[in-house]
Amino acid sequence: MDTGHRAITRRTLLGSATAIAAVGIAGPGTGTAVAAAETSPLWAEFRRTPYTHPQIPYVGRAGQRHGAAHFPRRPVMANVLAYGAERDGSADAAPAINRAVAAVGERGGGTVLIPAGTYRIDDLIRIGHSNVVLRGAGSGRTKLYATKNLTELVGPYGSRYGGDKSSWSWAGGLIWLCPRDRWAQLTDAIKVKAWPFEGWTGNRRDQWRTLATVRSARRGDWSVTVSDASALRRGQLVLLRLADDAGHTLLEHMAGGGAGPEAYVWDDKTKLTSYVPYEWPVRITAVKRNTVTLERPLPLDVRPEWDPRITTLATPLTGSGVEGLTLEAVETPQSQHLLDKGYNGVTFQCAYDCWADDITVRHVDNGFGLVAASACTLRRTRVEGRGSHHPYSCREGSHDNLIEDFGIAQRTTPAPANTQLHGINVEGLSSYNVWSRGQMEMGTFDTHRGMPFANVRTEITVNNNGRHGGDASAGPLYGARFTHWNVTVTNERAGLVKIDTIAPYSATVAISTVREFDQIDVPDFGGALNSRLEAYGSPGALHPRNLYEAQRELER
Repeated sequence: MDTGHRAITRRTLLGSATAIAAVGIAGPGTGTAVAAAETSPLWAEFRRTPYTHPQIPYVGRAGQRHGAAHFPRRPVMANVLAYGAERDGSADAAPAINRAVAAVGERGGGTVLIPAGTYRIDDLIRIGHSNVVLRGAGSGRTKLYATKNLTELVGPYGSRYGGDKSSWSWAGGLIWLCPRDRWAQLTDAIKVKAWPFEGWTGNRRDQWRTLATVRSARRGDWSVTVSDASALRRGQLVLLRLADDAGHTLLEHMAGGGAGPEAYVWDDKTKLTSYVPYEWPVRITAVKRNTVTLERPLPLDVRPEWDPRITTLATPLTGSGVEGLTLEAVETPQSQHLLDKGYNGVTFQCAYDCWADDITVRHVDNGFGLVAASACTLRRTRVEGRGSHHPYSCREGSHDNLIEDFGIAQRTTPAPANTQLHGINVEGLSSYNVWSRGQMEMGTFDTHRGMPFANVRTEITVNNNGRHGGDASAGPLYGARFTHWNVTVTNERAGLVKIDTIAPYSATVAISTVREFDQIDVPDFGGALNSRLEAYGSPGALHPRNLYEAQRELER
């Protein structure tokens, strides 16, 4: 049967392990070669059961086109100068840029060029068609200078959970990649103060249709059996939908199962329970009779008590990207916590197989957002300037994304009172996301509760000085299978990096020696956490050095 992926054979595993073991590594922060390191025992375990390991998730297919090394090079179809944009900052270039983007999208896609220069934008830039790429001349040569925030441009945006918070503190971008119809739904609701859900199935999460019901399957399976495959086809993008039952056994399963999750009180976690059903976008690679093969292995078990279905989703934005530019907002003081006005950077929403490459954002409230976005790649991105609330956020059920070669610069002005700094955030049942090869001069490995699970952070250096968010109604900080692998902590702070005593079924491997201070958390679950700690105090000491890249090598 067509499995939809290249088989991981014993020869592949042994060849990969041999290749890794033969290569020397650089000493942490020194750039000097050291002796070949020992192969991690946990890695040896993982190679034997890559799709079902209890602590380490399989993320080898995270990112745009399964983490492809190169992004599509679409033909140039428009130059914003031809649409009236001025590159000396003398006039508002947003109308010209948006006209060019829309024209190329309506013709089926292509690249919109923004030549070197500074372009003032008094509106947000919208990419609402698939297969459209907005390309500057490089982040050091093309600058968009944003003069207004999303509160001015769209309107005040309150929280669907009440209070006086501004949802621009975590939503929307001054470059906003989102399908046209979905973007109109969202912004129309905001304008009439009907605060929406932001995900794949509409403002009220009721815009979906069942395509097939699914029989029982196990986490790590690449194929499922459905009741009737007549509405399914190869290449189709669908949602796997899992609803919870009255006993919250789906949430218990996301937390790894066992006595601790079974004893946890779920019923009063109203924000968390609003995140369920779990919705996982995935592309079908084969349909044979009633067997449907997927492009990634199942993220969770599929059980009849969770009413498993393959359903429709919002018409997605696919194959679109933004490349080679800096987005700089007019410099204003950072807003007090949760009252951001929306000087936000780049946001991907209801986007699949999309990307950002060589993008810097500066003086923003929030840097890069993944909101109900899946299988996207952010590569060579950086957050700079006066300090951000969320430099990177990953929320509202975002899955299988890759953030690599990223940076968070030290803030250029002191933080005002009553502001907050997070870091690389993941929340809201988001799963199988990867942060790889990062340099964080400030921030932390943030969750906002909402029980994200099965996420990986690997080969990162961090000055761990941020704090996590999330209120009690959002439930646990961590679900199962969080992995922190080869992390250098420059200020010895443990919080949210050393997670073996906090996160269930997790792996903390080759991190710096750290100690508890500032924000200190206690486990959400009682009893044994079944977590693993390996090579503590020795970042860079084990092979593989980068967990994500090693997993990718398994299929080559």
